[in-house]
Amino acid sequence: MAGKLDSLYATRASLLNRIKNSEDQESWKEFFDRYHKLIYSVAAKAGLHHAEAEDVVQETFITLSKTMPNFNYDPTKSFKSWLLKVTDRKIIDQFRKRKRNINEPSTARDGRTATIERIADPKSVDVELIFEMEWRERIFEMAVEKVKVKVNASDFQIFDLHVIKKWTPAKVAATLGIKRARVHMAKFRVGGLVKREVKALQSDRI
Repeated sequence: MAGKLDSLYATRASLLNRIKNSEDQESWKEFFDRYHKLIYSVAAKAGLHHAEAEDVVQETFITLSKTMPNFNYDPTKSFKSWLLKVTDRKIIDQFRKRKRNINEPSTARDGRTATIERIADPKSVDVELIFEMEWRERIFEMAVEKVKVKVNASDFQIFDLHVIKKWTPAKVAATLGIKRARVHMAKFRVGGLVKREVKALQSDRI
């Protein structure tokens, strides 16, 4: 799993160049595996239902497939920003589609359209903020997985319970039969490694 996470979001120029060939199904599968969960999560947290979020993923990749043949990779620019713009447009399209569907007579209840007031205004949804928060969460998950294979199991278990699951030092110590000092020590050791991995992943231009 660690090997997969290592390259989960760090898009390399080689992959971007490979998917310029629409017939390269293996590279497109790799590309899809790296980004579909991120796009779906952003769409869902923006207020879309499951089916709508799935449509955002599909429409985003359709757009990317049409654009990539003419895409020229520029290492001084961020592919992440481009992906955000495409995703943002598709999310807005889904909100507009939802509004149109509710306005249709066949979907209105008792001739009333009050439900439209409960639809989020696309302009009020900060997709960029959601995207950035989701991105950072994925980066943290990747960092944790990378560190997990580098430290002993007991230290990682302590870190997982205390930092990830938010258990108090007292609860961790009582559950594992260790001293509180051990909890703090493991948090410091493992946490330091995670911070270094996060920094390294964030410095990787995407």
